Amino acid sequence: MKIKKGEYGYIKSQKKIRVIRTIAAFAFDFAIFFVGLYLNKGDRRNIYSIIAAVGCIPAAMSLVSAVMICLRKPMKETLFREISDRAGNLRMLYELYLTTQDKNLFLDAVAVCGEYITGYTSEDVKPGHIREIESHIRRSALKEGYKETVKIFDNKNNFLERVDQLREKKEDFEMDRDAELESLLKVLAI
Repeated sequence: MKIKKGEYGYIKSQKKIRVIRTIAAFAFDFAIFFVGLYLNKGDRRNIYSIIAAVGCIPAAMSLVSAVMICLRKPMKETLFREISDRAGNLRMLYELYLTTQDKNLFLDAVAVCGEYITGYTSEDVKPGHIREIESHIRRSALKEGYKETVKIFDNKNNFLERVDQLREKKEDFEMDRDAELESLLKVLAI
């Protein structure tokens, strides 16, 4: 069963998938190159070399993706169980690795409820770093026509308190766009 982006276990499953995809892409490129060498009696100036060189572009992109995901540690199972038990029927996303041009931040969990996007990171980060990711999410939501309140916590207890508040007041919020906001967050994450 394929684990989708935003589900617990995504980082662990993607490590295997992306490494295999990268190896396969480079193997395919080398195979094309060597077939060209063989067919042209050792002369590397042929169309196969060009095809292999151009094929290295997606392989290199796959390599960057594999390196980025391999550097991530997955969310701890005990943390996942603690958060998911408290979240109840809230729309939750797990293991999102958000990137901007300047900053990257791993979010262990994100609750999407009405006009609120609330996240938690277990990483030790500077407050300015968190504010930059919050504003990145806010700007991206605004571009899609949503005015959201975004808050990322680096304190687990504060995050769990906020999850409890959202769960208790869930009926008061307009929930019809939660799926769209969830999709937006998945697009922002690698």
